[in-house]
This record gives sequence, C-alpha cells and structure tokens, in this order.
Amino acid sequence: MGESLVIQETRTTRKQWDVEFTSRPEEVAELRRVVALRLEAWGLPELVDTARLCVSELVSNVLTHVGIGTPGLLALSVNGADLRIEVHDPDTQTLPAVVLADADAEGGRGMTLVDALADRWGVQLHGHHKVTWCELATGPVPPGDSACHPSVTRAEALLDLYATLRPPKCSYEPGPGRVGRMVAEESVIDVITDFLRWLRMHGCDVEDALDRVQTRYDAEPDGVGGGWSRASSA
Repeated sequence: MGESLVIQETRTTRKQWDVEFTSRPEEVAELRRVVALRLEAWGLPELVDTARLCVSELVSNVLTHVGIGTPGLLALSVNGADLRIEVHDPDTQTLPAVVLADADAEGGRGMTLVDALADRWGVQLHGHHKVTWCELATGPVPPGDSACHPSVTRAEALLDLYATLRPPKCSYEPGPGRVGRMVAEESVIDVITDFLRWLRMHGCDVEDALDRVQTRYDAEPDGVGGGWSRASSA
C-alpha cells in the first residue's frame, strides 16, 4: 500500500471502497491509518476508533489463523444507516468464532471484541473465499429510544463481561448472517438462566422473583417495558 491510498474525496462521497493487502503485522497499522482517513472523508469521525479496532481484529484473525502472507481484501461501504466492514481471505475452512480466553492470555479475544463492538457480524462462504464482516450504526440513537435507557446500558455492559467468561456457541451458514445478534440473544438467555439458578441455590423463590421482574418491566416508562407476559410468551 502506498500514497495512492490518500483520501481525496469530499466528505459527502460514500462510494464503496476497498483495498487489497497481504496479511503481515505491519499491514495492520497501515490499514488502520487508511480506514481512519476514509471515514473522516465520509464524514464519520465518530466511528473511527471503533472501526479501526474492528479492522485490526478482523485482519489479525487472518494473520493468526490463516497465515502470514495470505492475500486479502478490506472493503468499506455504507448501507443505509450502517457502516459495513468486510475482510476477504481465501480460506473457507478456518472460520472465526467467539472463544473463551484466559484472563492473562495475550490473544484469543479477537472476535469476542468484534462481537462486543459491532451491531452485527457474520461470515459469508463463497466458492474460493470467505468474507468476515461486521456492521456499525452510522447515526446516533434517536432521543427517547429504549436503547438509551440506563437499564439497557447496564445490561450491555454486563453482557460484554459475560461474553469473556462464557461465550455462547454460534454457527455459520453460507450467505449473509446476523451472528452477532444471535450471540447476544443467547447470552441474555444464559445470563437469566444463571441468575435463576443462583436464586434457587440461595433458597429464593424463583417464581416470585420472575413475577417481580415482570411487574418492574411492565412499569417502565417510554415503552421500555410493557406488553410482556410470561404466560403469553411461554
């Protein structure tokens, strides 16, 4: 990669952009640099830090699990309200996954980090290559949206921590997927199950606890709660 990658487009231009690379340690830093320039040119400076982290992990995943010197392609595009980051490589057998890493391990958290940072991620399998992708929302959450509620913020922080302790299993299928969302949903179910077991282990009434949860959830303002019924959702 060289000076031909210097961004010269206006901030309002958001054409799909891609660049070929060879998976080497020094390429990761260069890709981070040009991604930052591209997003600044597209008027998306608020996504620079997160996007650079995702690019680092996706490219490093190729470097670590496919091999040094592997030819690859990094592609950026904006689809509606999402920035899409894709990393193409020729290995269709080695699939990225969220894995459990020891607390003192220097590596092994790559896709766990991507899963925590991105709104969605997945893998597409093609005849002679695969595409590992993730998407980041390009706009702020509208005022009053339930995602801004403090309880949702606390839940997301807890799930990020939980994913490093007991990451859920995820599967891959040819074509586009939404692995990140499925992983998050399974994590929520696992967290609730673990807390219910904890309550029972300490002699608490699980049914009473669930009734109190429903009461508090239904009482939430601004549409955060309401409409949930254990009987109707069973």
